[in-house]
Amino acid sequence: MLTSNEYFEGKVKSIALKNNELPATIGVMDVGEYTFGTSEKETMSVVSGELVVKLPEEDQWKSYKDGNSFIVEAGKSFDLKVSVQTAYFCVYG
Repeated sequence: MLTSNEYFEGKVKSIALKNNELPATIGVMDVGEYTFGTSEKETMSVVSGELVVKLPEEDQWKSYKDGNSFIVEAGKSFDLKVSVQTAYFCVYG
């Protein structure tokens, strides 16, 4: 069964799936700034657009565009700046 989620007053939307591999979400983010917390390890890939990310324990912001990925360990939070509508794919675990 697919599950859909909305965050930040509908500016971030995702659909969750679980198959024989790992649980994952695919979604879109509207222009804005967001902070997300993780309950488990996340590998986030940009499908289209750009995410400017400040990872935990880092001082610098880094840009991730189409095809780029980053990892956030469980129990951490990370900040995002989104300047264009962006699609992402996130794998958990």
